[in-house]
Amino acid sequence: MAQDWLCRDCLAHAAGVAQAPARCPSCGSPRLRSHEELFALTTAHLDCDAFYASIEKRDDPALRDKPLIVGGGVRGVVATCCYIARQSGVRSAMPMFQARKLCPDAVIIKPNMAKYVRVSRQIRQLMEELTPLVEPLSIDEAFLDLSGTQALHKAAPALVLARLVHRVETEIGVTISVGLSHNKFLAKIASDLDKPRGFAVIGAAETLSFLAPQPISLIYGVGKVFTETLRREGLITIGQLQQEPPENLMRRYGETGARLARLARGQDSRRISPDGEMKTISSETTFNTDLASLEELSTELLRVSERLSERLKAKNLVGDTVTLKLKSAGFRLRTRARHLMIPTQLANVIYETGRSLLAREADGTAFRLIGIGVSGIEPADGVDPADLLEPQVARKAAAERAMDRVRTRFGREAVVRGKLYRHKPSPPPADPDEHNEGKTR
Repeated sequence: MAQDWLCRDCLAHAAGVAQAPARCPSCGSPRLRSHEELFALTTAHLDCDAFYASIEKRDDPALRDKPLIVGGGVRGVVATCCYIARQSGVRSAMPMFQARKLCPDAVIIKPNMAKYVRVSRQIRQLMEELTPLVEPLSIDEAFLDLSGTQALHKAAPALVLARLVHRVETEIGVTISVGLSHNKFLAKIASDLDKPRGFAVIGAAETLSFLAPQPISLIYGVGKVFTETLRREGLITIGQLQQEPPENLMRRYGETGARLARLARGQDSRRISPDGEMKTISSETTFNTDLASLEELSTELLRVSERLSERLKAKNLVGDTVTLKLKSAGFRLRTRARHLMIPTQLANVIYETGRSLLAREADGTAFRLIGIGVSGIEPADGVDPADLLEPQVARKAAAERAMDRVRTRFGREAVVRGKLYRHKPSPPPADPDEHNEGKTR
């Protein structure tokens, strides 16, 4: 079958050859990508490699050959780590104390989110020069739809992507892994296949055969508990799902079964949408010592609620569902959610909703982390209208708006809520969700 090939170093390429070369005939590089559908596919997922760590190594060449962890204090978590540290078993979201044990020689740096956001925006701008259809998933990854752009760029999408990756690496100093396929589900899988500096392709013709031997856990949203449920019923590989009639999976697992049937066959009709950004915005903090009392936990909840409210107001957004997140001293996670009648960005509404959920969970369990988030995100046009709020809520909303105006003029510390004034402030938090600005969940 005829092959298309592309050199990822010098960008030499050819279409429809009988056999792709082992090395680039122009520069001799072995970094060739060849595939029957290479120049026909248009859906891409781009994922920066160890994003925070890459930026820190770029800015300090002395770190280049050292294991590097970007994360919080002793009780925080790993935001990201370089590939050298990963060889020791360190992973993102791992507790810092565990990461230190696995890699005692690692250099540990606190996250510098302002710097990472600046770099993310630089990369985003380059993406948007290729296509207006860029759907960010987080600060360091995005989907791109390059269909219809070949005439504009006078090149196949694969070549356009290779040019972009080369430009980002040389001009910005960050490497990117690319997944190229015919839909979002497969493109995201592909971007993980060849990290770092990868360029993986999953074509339409090979979709079923590629997926068949893969574990069912490869399907996004299939977690450990559901994987174990499926295993007990004899379903381990995606190929086994392919053999099951879709109606059987729907009868056993409802809408989830229908989704499994579609994705097991590589069917994903979701479009790439620039409006797909920020389905959930959240804020969380890890305590220096475990907390168990409702009073202590609610104080920390107020702090993260205020930070979350500030982010929503800064982006002119509201949300209609509040989710409380708690992690116990034993690292067991609890999440509880409540839908709001009126979307909000107010700290008071977020806090009061979260506290009512917290009251049911404060049963003496010691917790190491608390977080609050909102989903159902939309633009804040006419938010929290006073005539729709209860009188007591309306008065609190008016007071909060007045407090915001004072803070805008005189600084954040000009007005401090009484509950927070009475308690010693926590140190600046390691906030994984702030590290993933715009994360779609």
